[in-house]
Amino acid sequence: MGPVDQPLIRHDGFVEFVVEQLAPLGEVRPRRMFGGWGVYVDDVFIAIVAGDTLWLEVDDGNRADYDAAGAPDFRPFADREMVMSYREVPADVLDDRIAIVEWARKAMEAARRSGTKPKRRGARTTRRSD
Repeated sequence: MGPVDQPLIRHDGFVEFVVEQLAPLGEVRPRRMFGGWGVYVDDVFIAIVAGDTLWLEVDDGNRADYDAAGAPDFRPFADREMVMSYREVPADVLDDRIAIVEWARKAMEAARRSGTKPKRRGARTTRRSD
């Protein structure tokens, strides 16, 4: 599969499958976002589900796995060159419970290295008045 060239749509069955596959890692929580799904494991955002495709977070620590598999970059818009730090999970990895957990664990590490911190539930931002 190449870049995402269709609107992101909801596929509950596939999202449920992803949640089951990632369950050994911790609390898996999918959240609707931009017509697709964001996937959190223990409040760490590690993946995007777009259509029937799982895209995991990638950085220098796990990029070689995706390069070796020929996995494409996540491109949220077919008409733009924008690429995000997510790569498509190969079907053979997705179907192998041991392999997908290992790839997702590396995605969690990549997400943690990226420094993106999840917002605390109920957190509020306040603006100082001058």
